[in-house]
Amino acid sequence: MTLEEMARLLNISQPSGLPALPVEGLAYHSRAVRPGDVFVCIPGTQVDGARFAGEAIARGAAALVVEPGALVPAEVPTLRVPDARKALACLSAEMKGRPADHMMVMGVTGTTGKTTTTHFCEAVLKAKGLNPGLVGSIHAKVGDTTRLLANTTPESLELHGLLADMRSAGQDSVVMEVTSHALALERVHGIHFDLAVFTNLSRHHLDFHGNLESYFRSKLRLFQNLGTRERRLCPPFAVLNLDDPYTSRIVPALRVPHVTYGLHLEAHVRAEEIVAHPGGVNFRVITPLGQKRVHLKLSGLFNVPNALAAIATGLAQRVELEDVLLAVESVTGVRGRFELVREGQDFTTVVDYASTPDGLRSVLESARPITPGRVILVFGCPGERDRGQRPLMGEIAGQNADVVVLTSDNPRSESPASILADIRRGGVGTPATWEVELDRGLAISRAVAMAQPGDTLLITGRGHETHQILRDGAVPFDDLEVARQAVRLRLNRSGKRERRNASPTIWTEHRRPTSGEMPALLRDPR
Repeated sequence: MTLEEMARLLNISQPSGLPALPVEGLAYHSRAVRPGDVFVCIPGTQVDGARFAGEAIARGAAALVVEPGALVPAEVPTLRVPDARKALACLSAEMKGRPADHMMVMGVTGTTGKTTTTHFCEAVLKAKGLNPGLVGSIHAKVGDTTRLLANTTPESLELHGLLADMRSAGQDSVVMEVTSHALALERVHGIHFDLAVFTNLSRHHLDFHGNLESYFRSKLRLFQNLGTRERRLCPPFAVLNLDDPYTSRIVPALRVPHVTYGLHLEAHVRAEEIVAHPGGVNFRVITPLGQKRVHLKLSGLFNVPNALAAIATGLAQRVELEDVLLAVESVTGVRGRFELVREGQDFTTVVDYASTPDGLRSVLESARPITPGRVILVFGCPGERDRGQRPLMGEIAGQNADVVVLTSDNPRSESPASILADIRRGGVGTPATWEVELDRGLAISRAVAMAQPGDTLLITGRGHETHQILRDGAVPFDDLEVARQAVRLRLNRSGKRERRNASPTIWTEHRRPTSGEMPALLRDPR
């Protein structure tokens, strides 16, 4: 692509004297600029990228893409566009060969449930005969390799690069988590989604969106754009959680068919006779094509709607019911999602991502029925994020756990003690016993030491993350490994290596929620 071709692609008038030079690449971080690149000046939430135009030019930028009114040096050609983020998405797609146009693209969005649902859906697409890639909060799967990502849904330049690499690896489809940030910040602009799943919506990211309505409107954009692809690669569908009230606001915006799932009696795909135990969840699935028993290898009652979403997706894509169920049953675990620490101890230890009020409640209420002893919770809240949810999570913790060990999460530049004080205010008057240990490693060891036979220890907030973000930067810290080491140390000291399994909990018909209700324990913390 030349600068002249780039100007035509962006539908802007050609500046006078625009050289017909080839564009070597794109960059939106000045430090990533290489000679011959075009630097796209993105207005950030804190700093405008136009401020770094001079640095980009010094590094060899051949041209700039900026929004109207941006003040930049006149040393190189400048293309002015109404929206720099949309321009970056368009240019990234074009320079990578528009890979999304040649793949079946599936998006999963919602406050919680995205990560586990994408893993279930990946298995279902394989049952359809496809070779899918995956993009999400834990990693991206490109061919036989995995790549760590800076964002759950990467910036458009990285995203189209991933999709191009997937195509080169022979992958014909992709399942991706699509966050509200990605939709609001145009990271998926121009990508034509064939399928979209809505998991649920509750308070989250209000530090970015401002209010719940704005948060919902960002999510809604994914479904408003379904069915816009000219050449369809599969039957387009929306897959919606009928237990969540926001589904009723999504349906009128659709231009494609939809299928629903949940516990609601009118859901197309629903679950009954749910039996949960530490090693998994069993239930009967009711579908228009019949009903079958399902045996999930993932524990946590909140995994029931995640599996139902994938089952509904498979049926909408005309995959045989038997094949769909075999696919969801083949998923053995998702990193940091109700992940068990198995060292032979006589108490259950779980590491989970639960980082929202609903997510924390769902994990706690999933743990209670499978715990004959106490529920011990180790958690904190991240710094520089929605402060309003901290007391909410404190109240939830105090009402649903027997013992709460408050500790540091990812404090960033905030004082950990101040964050814990915000949380503790919400827990005042709750029945739990509270302890505070700012050092997260010591807090986990402390909780392991106090656990008794039949107890469940939950370590939440960070899940799959392998670094803790402090004021001075990130340091290595993996909740799962720290918990394993603490359990091993305790067992070595006591000489005991035994485990007692908790009795399963059974949802009988009279205990099922009423129509339209979705209990918090079924809201996945992902």
